[in-house]
Formats: sequence, structure tokens, C-alpha cells
Amino acid sequence: MSDSLRQVEFERLTNSSYEVRNVRGGSIRVGSGGADTDFTPVELLLAAIGTCSAIDVDVVVSRRSEPTEFRAVVRADKVRDAEEGNRMENLAVEFTVRFPAGEDGDKAREALPRAVKMSHDRLCTVSRTVELGTPVTTTVNDAD
Repeated sequence: MSDSLRQVEFERLTNSSYEVRNVRGGSIRVGSGGADTDFTPVELLLAAIGTCSAIDVDVVVSRRSEPTEFRAVVRADKVRDAEEGNRMENLAVEFTVRFPAGEDGDKAREALPRAVKMSHDRLCTVSRTVELGTPVTTTVNDAD
């Protein structure tokens, strides 16, 4: 596998329920959004956008001061469109990050807006991919 290739694989557990695995052995259950606790694909997209940016931001600000609170909410509206197909619109990531009082906390607070902007504008691979609109190809392997 090349250094640039990223890959997950999944296997069907039941109708509309899957176990997704990464190459390091981690797994997560994904489903269609019924009554169970499985994440839906849309929730995973929102989580990927938010956590990708959070990692970028956390690395920068935590060098200055350990946050006392670090959380985010990622929101979007699901649009069902007969002409252009289903999609998400109005994607937004809202961070709440707090630091202790003092010089190090002040430095972290000062760096926070710049770190969020850098993540959005160039660092977060997930949100950059969504914003730039990368084509997705699908194929079917021959069974049997």
C-alpha cells in the first residue's frame, strides 16, 4: 500500500448494518439509522469533518496550553432533491474550546482562531475534499 493511499473495508452484518475496519484493526458499526446505536453514513461524514479539523486545531493550541474544555458540534441539513440527488447543505463546525487563566492560556486563546482558519483553508483533508467536490467512482467486482 502506498504512503498516500487510505482505505477502509466493511462487511455486512445484517440488512443495512455493517462493520467497518481500518488497516490498524479498529472497527465501528454503521447502519441505516434505525433504532440501534450504529452511526449512519451521514453522521460519520459529520464526525469526519469535525474531528479532522479538531485534530488540526488541538495540535496547535495544545502546544501552548492544555484545554480545560474542547468540544464541537457539527451540523448540516439533509436535502432530498429529485433532480440533483440527496446531499448535505449548510455544513458547519462550531468549536467550544476553553483554556486555563494565565499566560499560556492567553497564548492558546490567541492561536485558536488562526488554527481553526488554517484547518478550514488548507489542513483538514476531509472538509477540503468536500468543499472542492472530488468525484467518487463505484464499481462492482465479479462475484464467483
